[in-house]
Amino acid sequence: MLAKIAVADYMSTHVTTVAPETDVAQALKKMLDHRVTSVPVVDSHGKLVGIFSEKDGMKIVVESAYNQSMAGKVSEFMSKELVVVDADESLVDVAAKFQNTPIRSFPVMREGEMVGMISRVDVLRALVSPS
Repeated sequence: MLAKIAVADYMSTHVTTVAPETDVAQALKKMLDHRVTSVPVVDSHGKLVGIFSEKDGMKIVVESAYNQSMAGKVSEFMSKELVVVDADESLVDVAAKFQNTPIRSFPVMREGEMVGMISRVDVLRALVSPS
């Protein structure tokens, strides 16, 4: 049954994003305010250029302990090697990807455009949702 459910059925479409030039403190606050584990980084044309995650935030915490400053731009810390999923991909396939990576959410693409985000929690929600 889950094999027939597409990512698009459970992804978040109201995605919080940041720009590469966003200050890291602002990006972290945005993530905390929206209770998300990562935010897509998009350029001025809305093109996905990276992901800024809580793991990237941990790098900032460590560096700030030594530098006594939490300064920097998202572009300095974001992950540029993106793992994305297709909106029509099966939730079972995405669950397998989550199982094999520490990444907690993936950008969802359709025809080269980002259309949402899917998280581990979204996949679990599909598992317990009444059909």
